[in-house]
Amino acid sequence: MLDKLPPRLDLTAPAELTADQRALYDAITGGPRSSQAGTVPIADADGRLLGPFAVMLLSPAVGDAMQQVGAAIRFSQGLTGRERELAILSVAGALDSEFERLAHVPAARSLGLTESQIVAVLAGRRPDQLAADEAVVVRLAQAMTVDRTLSDEDYAAGIESLGQSRLAELTWLVGYYSALALALAVFRPALPDSIADRR
Repeated sequence: MLDKLPPRLDLTAPAELTADQRALYDAITGGPRSSQAGTVPIADADGRLLGPFAVMLLSPAVGDAMQQVGAAIRFSQGLTGRERELAILSVAGALDSEFERLAHVPAARSLGLTESQIVAVLAGRRPDQLAADEAVVVRLAQAMTVDRTLSDEDYAAGIESLGQSRLAELTWLVGYYSALALALAVFRPALPDSIADRR
C-alpha cells in the first residue's frame, strides 16, 4: 500500500499556520464537516489537519476550492449517506487509499453497513444485501474509478436507477475522492497513531 511508505508531509500545528492557511483551517474545521468530527477524522488531538486536509494547506486558495467542492458533495441531499459511503469506499478500495479507508469505514458502519459488505466493496466486489440503488452506486463507482468512464450499459443503468442529477453527483463524488487519493499518494501526510490504530 502506498500509505505504508514513509510520510513525506508533516502535519502542521494550528499555531504555525499562515493567515491564508488559518482561514482554510477555520473553513474546514468550522464548516459542515464539524458535525461528523467524531466519525470521519478531520484533525488530530493537537488540532493538526489530517489526510487530504493537510495537503490542502499547501496551496490554500486551491485547497479552499477543493474543500468547498468536498463539502457540497459530502452534505448534498441527492445521494443517501449509505450510497455516499459505499461510493467513497469503492474509490478507496480501487485506488488503495488507506487514509480514505480508515476515515470512512467507521462512517459506513455507523450507517448500518455490515463488515462483510464493507470488506466486499473495498475488495472491488459488489456486496450482498444492498438496496437496489446502493448496488448500482457500487457498480458505477467501481467502474468509474477503474475504467475512468461508464459503458453504455452502465450509463443506462445509472440513469434508470439514479436519474441524471444523482448520477452527476455520483460522478463528481468519484472524481473528488479520486483526486484526494492522488494527493494522499503524492504527499503521504503523516498518519497519527489515533488513525493508524484503525487498521
